[in-house]
Amino acid sequence: MVDLLYSWPAAAKFGSRVPKEKFYAHGSVSTAVREKFVSEVQRITWAYKLAESTINLPGSAAVPEIQIFHIDTKTGDVADQVLSAIDKAIQFPIIFEVTRTTAGEPQVRMAAAHKLLSPGAPKLSTYYSTSWLSADAERQSLPTAIRLPTLYAAILEPLMPVTVRQGEEMSEVADRLATVRKLEREITALERKLHTEPQLNRKIELRRTLKTRQQELEQQR
Repeated sequence: MVDLLYSWPAAAKFGSRVPKEKFYAHGSVSTAVREKFVSEVQRITWAYKLAESTINLPGSAAVPEIQIFHIDTKTGDVADQVLSAIDKAIQFPIIFEVTRTTAGEPQVRMAAAHKLLSPGAPKLSTYYSTSWLSADAERQSLPTAIRLPTLYAAILEPLMPVTVRQGEEMSEVADRLATVRKLEREITALERKLHTEPQLNRKIELRRTLKTRQQELEQQR
């Protein structure tokens, strides 16, 4: 993961405030998540729209546009369930910027999940995020790209705990991330078992399995 913020193109500025009720009024949003919208979210702004009409990069069925949403918090952060509810209501990939004020200092973090569009609800990976950064931090130009899918992959890459390989589609990266999470859980469980296992022959077997899983994890990253 790399901590950075992007300088979104002025031509892509959208700047439309979206009532949060639009998201939590849907029947598919649980009462608990609605309560999080009420307690955690101050304001939601559809800030930028990265599209062929705004930045002259052609999209695809998988990435027709990329939306940038700003979320101003009431309590200092928002739960991933809130981000997910917004993501599921919008049929475009979304990059979030979550803002808060701590000790009088405005801070922001960038967060996103890889989003795979489908006829029904989109499929979302785990959410990944930068650390909290000063709102005045220097912003970087968008990565160079000739198409929106490539730009989407490049924007997401610094947030993710794996390196995007040359020519790799974001759906392939999402699959690899799922494998990484599975291996990390297995490694944690094996380490716990190894710590408590009293039998030497069983310890040797656990160490062998643990080493194999650790090697598999390195290959996936």
